[in-house]
Amino acid sequence: VQLQASGEGLVQAGGSLRLSCVASGSAFSSYGMGWFRQAPGKEREFVAGISWSGHSFAYGESVQGRFTISRDDAKNTVYLQMNILKSEDTAVYYCAIRSRQFGGSSIYILDYEFSGQGTQVTVSS
Repeated sequence: VQLQASGEGLVQAGGSLRLSCVASGSAFSSYGMGWFRQAPGKEREFVAGISWSGHSFAYGESVQGRFTISRDDAKNTVYLQMNILKSEDTAVYYCAIRSRQFGGSSIYILDYEFSGQGTQVTVSS
């Protein structure tokens, strides 16, 4: 499965941005999806996850209440709506697919597979 993230942008603190990730292949609807981010000099961290069914969600503590993950299986796409952005949200954002079919909204990076390049989000203060 190839994943293509998009939605790169430069926004002011307090603003919003929506990221998209399109997955290739026909089995998208049976896999959980996630978003991760990596800031310069830091490890990649979990941002949000959604189960294959779209009924279970998980969020990193720092984005809880500000970010929303969603999916559109008809378009093989997962979204990340980011609101009330802060300078510390600046990072390269990556989407990922659960390694196991019919998986939930795991917060653990080892439960995911990554492919494709991320998309840069820069928040100015």
